[in-house]
Amino acid sequence: MLRDAKYLIAYLLPTATYVAVLWQGIWSFSTLILAFGILPLLEQFLGGSPVNLTAEEETEKNASPFFDVLLYLNLPILYGLLWLYLDVVTDGGLAIWETAGLALSMGITVGSIGINVAHELGHRQSLHETLMAKVMLTAALYTHFNIEHNRGHHRWVATDEDPSSARPGESLYHFWFRSVTGTYLKAWHLENDRLRQIGKPVLSIHNEMIWFQIAHLAYLALVWWAFGWAGVGFAVLAAVLGFLLLETVNYIEHYGLRRKRMANGFYETVSPRHSWNSDHELGRIFLYELTRHSDHHYKATRKYQVLRHFDESPQLPHGYPATMLLALVPPLWFSVMDKRTEVGTATAA
Repeated sequence: MLRDAKYLIAYLLPTATYVAVLWQGIWSFSTLILAFGILPLLEQFLGGSPVNLTAEEETEKNASPFFDVLLYLNLPILYGLLWLYLDVVTDGGLAIWETAGLALSMGITVGSIGINVAHELGHRQSLHETLMAKVMLTAALYTHFNIEHNRGHHRWVATDEDPSSARPGESLYHFWFRSVTGTYLKAWHLENDRLRQIGKPVLSIHNEMIWFQIAHLAYLALVWWAFGWAGVGFAVLAAVLGFLLLETVNYIEHYGLRRKRMANGFYETVSPRHSWNSDHELGRIFLYELTRHSDHHYKATRKYQVLRHFDESPQLPHGYPATMLLALVPPLWFSVMDKRTEVGTATAA
């Protein structure tokens, strides 16, 4: 149990956001500094480990409610921090740079403990967990992710038919536009197809995408009621920063890797070779093992605490935070990753 307590470290991110909102000033950038300053530096020194759990350890961890509770607590933490953030930024007493720092801190929180945790819960089978995932995604105005990711991305990953798989030579900024618009439109397409297959009308109460739009409007209406139009603007800003953080993660997870199309027209089965991975320990903890992404694609219902390392998975040059920073500068990204991608693509094909 003491070894499992390491996952409590993930709460440092929302704690940093609480400090940012509470103390303001230079502390407004606390979450940004922790996530993209302190964490990447520590990962360079601490490194990671490819060691996997034994079968007995997997059984024990799968049965432990501790790991589920860690996820569940992120829901009230997320909305509690959003309320505090909106209360402070709409008060009018902050300098522009302080407001920017708070927005960045809140955006990172929406992307990390909001979308990332929702991603994990969205793959679960229980009704209460999938509902929690959708509620958390509402804060990012990205509930369609639940449809497109589960029914689209996992099917078409590492192909040109997946808007969430970055193509060789594609910059992060081009990918942002293509993925944000593509996943939204793909979610409508997938949901409409589902309804047609079960004989339900597309424009009806059975269409989950319609309910998602209503949920977004209801969320923003509540924000408007409590904090006015300024609150709506700051809520949208935090949401946009949150889902751009998600899309940056998507970018580095599959950049340049492609599945081979077989003679029969179908793509080869998804394997551990079709996702970039990182075994850096701190990043794994902060992101609830998201960095062991190949095993997640191998079996999407596998819980985060038992995800495994695969030797055949291509490895990122750094941990997730440092690699995300690298992606922000396309010339540097291409110089580092394209030669790795050639090896990864050759292996994947």
